[in-house]
Parts: sequence; C-alpha cells; structure tokens
Amino acid sequence: MTATDPSLTALAQGWCALSLLHGRLEAHIERALQAKHDLSVREYSLLDVLSRQHDDEGGHLQMKQVADAVVLSQSATTRLVTRLEDRGLLERYLCPTDRRGIYTNVTAAGLTLLEEARPTNDAALREALDEAAKNPELAPLVRVVESPHEPASV
Repeated sequence: MTATDPSLTALAQGWCALSLLHGRLEAHIERALQAKHDLSVREYSLLDVLSRQHDDEGGHLQMKQVADAVVLSQSATTRLVTRLEDRGLLERYLCPTDRRGIYTNVTAAGLTLLEEARPTNDAALREALDEAAKNPELAPLVRVVESPHEPASV
C-alpha cells in the first residue's frame, strides 16, 4: 500500500506520506549521527533543546516542557537525560527558587559535541530531503519543509 493508494481517504494518504517522510528523514539522520558522533537523533535533539536555555526569566525548561520539545514521554525523557548525564554531556541541579524543581543544563563537553554534530545533522537532513524529493508522493511535503514560513499564530 502506498500513500496514494485509492482505497485510502485523502486524510489517510496525507498522514501516510508524512509518516513515511518523517521515518526516512529520521533514519538517515540517525545513521549519520551514530556513525560520526555516537549520538542518536533523540540525544541530539535533547542537547539542542537544552542548549537554547538561558538564565533569564523563564529561560529554563521544566522536564514536561523538555519532553514535549523532544516528543517523548516524561519517563523516556528522564531516562534520556540520565544517559546523557552519565556520559558527562548534561548535568542536573535544583532550582534555586523552588527546591522541588530540577533543571538540566548542557555541559561544556555536551556543547562541544553538539557543535561538532550540528553540521552532520544538517548535511544528513539535506541529503534525506533531496532523496525524498525524487519520490512523487513525498515531493510536495519536502517543498513544505523547505519553504520559508512564518510562525503559526494561535
């Protein structure tokens, strides 16, 4: 069954195509990050999200916000944080204003690895998009991903 199978509704066809594109992109990036940096896509994403935190008001993310940003459950995010902490790429500490809160920061080693891995991630994404654009079912989605767009308004 393909994304354009006539037995599927238009909505289901779109979802199948989007799922296929996502899977191909993620698999290609995963192979590149693992081979060159011993990082998974999820680990890279977590380091990237956490590296954007800042010390100003609202600058640190709660674990639920981190989980939402990397599209994982809170328990899976906690396990991922623990793995990266064990590798010396992240550190946790108590929130200075709320002792119940725990913050997670990227260490210097984590920032270095992230900066080394960023070109690999970007190149792998470009390669995967170029390959997907050759597929008529995926080409329209690739164009959407590639098109500059403004943030969605709520």
